Amino acid sequence: MSCKALEITKTQDNSLRRVGFELEFSGLTLEQTTDAVQSALGGEAQETTVAERRVRNEQLGDFNIELDWDFLKRQAKKSADEDDPGEWLKHLGEAARLLVPIEVVCPPIPNDRIESLAPMIEALRKAGAVGTEDSLIAAYGLHINTEAPSLAAEVLHRYLRAFGLLQWWLVDAHQINISRKISPYIDLYPEDYLVRLLNQDEVDIDDIFDDYLTYNASRNRALDLLPLLAELDEDRVRKAIDDPKIKARPAFHYRLPDCHIERSDWSYCEGWNTWWLVEKLAQDEKKLNQLGDAFLNRELPIIGVNRNDWTEYLDQWLKDQEWG
Repeated sequence: MSCKALEITKTQDNSLRRVGFELEFSGLTLEQTTDAVQSALGGEAQETTVAERRVRNEQLGDFNIELDWDFLKRQAKKSADEDDPGEWLKHLGEAARLLVPIEVVCPPIPNDRIESLAPMIEALRKAGAVGTEDSLIAAYGLHINTEAPSLAAEVLHRYLRAFGLLQWWLVDAHQINISRKISPYIDLYPEDYLVRLLNQDEVDIDDIFDDYLTYNASRNRALDLLPLLAELDEDRVRKAIDDPKIKARPAFHYRLPDCHIERSDWSYCEGWNTWWLVEKLAQDEKKLNQLGDAFLNRELPIIGVNRNDWTEYLDQWLKDQEWG
């Protein structure tokens, strides 16, 4: 499977838009994961703490490999700063490897080089990485961080409307694992928020901030806009949500796809190609408005829009567009 190309490939300053992927899985140690990434992509491997490794690739950037446990990472960093890892921390790290998932955080790479990550995925699979279906509690996923073409309010408004209109359909299209559906990590936007977005003719950046932080004061959204908002005004975001995990970057943080890295027929391009539909709709103002009107016309007092009816309508509508 190949990854679809963006239609809007550059930002407003004429640089190539970048995309960063994050993969969560188990089945491997930090060392095994580091070896797989390095063997597939080359570069220099470095141990940063007992809970973290890095593979530095001159062409693509730094691949950070972490045990996905905040407590261990904080203690490991503190000990590294003090130049004293401590035996207890080493033992804790060893135990964590049996229970805690691994996360590979890829650097943001130019959107025309997305497929250069394919050898890494294959190497991790062959080494024994196991994704979403391996855990009923960890809810392993594939996160996609796509740089916005612009941080202007009208552009962000188009993306928010596009995702909001597609979100119910996207859950079905991705065939999200039950462990992730019931987890709090990929909550969808409230319907009231989507209705508000669709009823706005013009917005400024204050509207974007005020509405998003009112309805979505959490990182746990299938499309998390907090990193992008923090890029614009970090103090404003942190006053509303004091979460150290929010890291400012000019990108949409798409958290919805599963990570089925253990399956030979799975590709990270599956998740990307589904996100691509959000991109496609966001760039077509006429169709975006038409679809928004169709959604609002289905809204009923108290009960809102019937989810099944909307996803069926949207499924046919997307087929009619021949965007596949």
